[in-house]
Amino acid sequence: MISILSMSSASPDGPPPEDLTTQARIRNVAIAHFVRDGFQKANMRAIAADAGVSIGLIFHHFGSKAGLRDACDEYVLRVQTRRAHAAGRPEMVQGLLGEYLSSPGEYQLLVQYLGRAIQEDSPVATSIVDMMVTESEEILRAGVADGTMHPSSDPRAQAVLGIVFSMAVLTMPPALARALGHEKFGPEVLRRLSAPTLELFTRGLYTDETLLKNAEKAWRQQPVEEDGNT
Repeated sequence: MISILSMSSASPDGPPPEDLTTQARIRNVAIAHFVRDGFQKANMRAIAADAGVSIGLIFHHFGSKAGLRDACDEYVLRVQTRRAHAAGRPEMVQGLLGEYLSSPGEYQLLVQYLGRAIQEDSPVATSIVDMMVTESEEILRAGVADGTMHPSSDPRAQAVLGIVFSMAVLTMPPALARALGHEKFGPEVLRRLSAPTLELFTRGLYTDETLLKNAEKAWRQQPVEEDGNT
């Protein structure tokens, strides 16, 4: 089970810094390969070649392909958890934006890794999504408690929508980027989207609650169907 606290922390008697650097390099290359080729099709020899190490060294550090994937999962989970906390705190948003602008490729790659895990419905996908939604829900509830956010009729569902929105923005296909006049998603597209996104979150879209009330009325009139989750 993946846990934020199980993040391969080096003990005082752990591997020397050069070994940790090698592990990080292998891990980063593996993340790119897993995104591009998928977890099952990614080739360990290709990962070793791109990382500039022998395949034996990969097995020495990670034990197996599954062990390498676990290390990648844990790293992405740790980074995304930190970013989720930062995104919910106004005083940290500027630093988060600066982090993206300093390395947009790496930032987007980790989001694509999550997208690949979810797309393939891998075992880690459930853990990652549950963590992200739970973190987001906690941020929303804290915002309501301190008066900085409006309450929701369903905070959990609102958290899910927030994750969907965030991942959609950061994995925009070229066609959507071109709609804004850019060949691919990058810092300028993010800059273009930032103000309208915050306008939507802070000011809302509609000037009254007519659409919301009509939707609630329509749902109340629909027969309830059992889905096994009620």
